[in-house]
Amino acid sequence: MPDPALLSIKDLHISVGSRPVIEGVSFDIAAGEMLGLVGESGCGKSVTALSIMRLLAEPPMHIDRGEINFDGADVLKLDDRALEALRGEQVAMIFQEPMTSLNPVFTVGDQIAEVVTLHRDVSQEAAMARALELLGRVGIPTPETALIRYPHQMSGGQRQRVMIAMALACDPKLLVADEPTTALDVTVQAQILDLLDDLRRETGMAVLLITHDLGVVSQYCDRVAVMYGGRIVEQAAADELFARPRHRYTEALLRTIPASNIPGTELPAIPGTVPPPGQRPSGCTFHPRCHAMVDACPQTMPELVGDAHLIRCWDPAA
Repeated sequence: MPDPALLSIKDLHISVGSRPVIEGVSFDIAAGEMLGLVGESGCGKSVTALSIMRLLAEPPMHIDRGEINFDGADVLKLDDRALEALRGEQVAMIFQEPMTSLNPVFTVGDQIAEVVTLHRDVSQEAAMARALELLGRVGIPTPETALIRYPHQMSGGQRQRVMIAMALACDPKLLVADEPTTALDVTVQAQILDLLDDLRRETGMAVLLITHDLGVVSQYCDRVAVMYGGRIVEQAAADELFARPRHRYTEALLRTIPASNIPGTELPAIPGTVPPPGQRPSGCTFHPRCHAMVDACPQTMPELVGDAHLIRCWDPAA
């Protein structure tokens, strides 16, 4: 019997003005689970993630319909006070570029302590002690020194660790990590991902990992949801999806992983680009880029069907 969902998104539709951005997205995440949400830039991953905490820029962006349930609460019906409690305390988020998320005029310690005092009735001294503990927990050398540093005095990897420390300040049940290693070099990327994996196993928090890197997903995630054109096109356990990809878009993404190719050869590219909202073709959104298109593809959008392995395709791979 599957674990009950901590987060459950059902039939989510989001628009910018009159243009649909997210169409019928559904997925669950259980406590302690890491779900990889993957796809190229422009597929709707970050918009979906922002909707979980109702951080969409309204207007012009708005949720048309759907459900977002977190730990028994209907997120779309929460008032401002309940939303404030949700953000940071129960659900936390780390972003792609920590330098744009950290305040350059406050020390690292002050910024972490502020998150603690916002959600916990503790003294400033206790909040700073918590900040010191967290800096050590995320592996920053000499946390006592880091506590009084400003963001510009730290490396990119250290700043991302600070963002993780801030996210963990109130022991959230869900961590949303939106491309958390994009601006970092390969060695530091691995360290940050190892840290996130260790922390979720240690604390039991769930993680929604948003990335375009399927190599990362294969190493760290329990399940994978593949997005294209604002829709989920395939969803399965990670080992199942990598062993037996069914959607032609997933197949194409897997072919672009360096480890799947002979060293020194040119990496294959997916022809064409992701269509922007308002310019998506009829039928299956991927059909103009698909090498296996059949007659139904440009005419009707297929439903997402299946049990443990979900697929939205008129001619799925065997």
